[in-house]
Amino acid sequence: MIPVEIKKISYHPSTRSYAVILNEIDGKRFLPVIVGSFEAQSIALAIELTNTPRPLTHDLICNMINSLKLKLKTVKISNLSDGVFYAIIELFSDQLGEIKVDSRPSDAIAVALRLNSPILVSEKVMNDGGITDVDYINQSFKNEKTNISLLNNLKKRLEEAIEQEEYERAARLRDKITEMGS
Repeated sequence: MIPVEIKKISYHPSTRSYAVILNEIDGKRFLPVIVGSFEAQSIALAIELTNTPRPLTHDLICNMINSLKLKLKTVKISNLSDGVFYAIIELFSDQLGEIKVDSRPSDAIAVALRLNSPILVSEKVMNDGGITDVDYINQSFKNEKTNISLLNNLKKRLEEAIEQEEYERAARLRDKITEMGS
């Protein structure tokens, strides 16, 4: 299994979807994983270490894991079939031993980030779905440097919306931030 970290979350207007770009830690391959908008927002909140006034779904899952005295050992993106990624959340407890739970990669990644657990990708998945073209990845960063002050302003407004539990406004701000490429 290959350890990865999140390089970027990218919005693709043509498909109205998001891609979480996973970067091989000890290599040069990237794995774009398509995720839904809610999952992309949850992953972004975890990356930014943003606390919400009330637990969101992935926070709830983490709270349940902790309350049940389980340990999240790893998240493994284990299979790619017909363009669909599959993941396994591996938990452990002294009483129950090892527990494997089938998951969508987006949910598994969001939980792993919150619990500081490793994210691993199988060699086969990385070979089948990974890319090595750095220019392709860099192209998705093209707007990153051009609108820095506007982007920072939007991020600040997003945090304020979340603090005030104005989730519809937060979602619109999040979408705008994502469209800008950050």
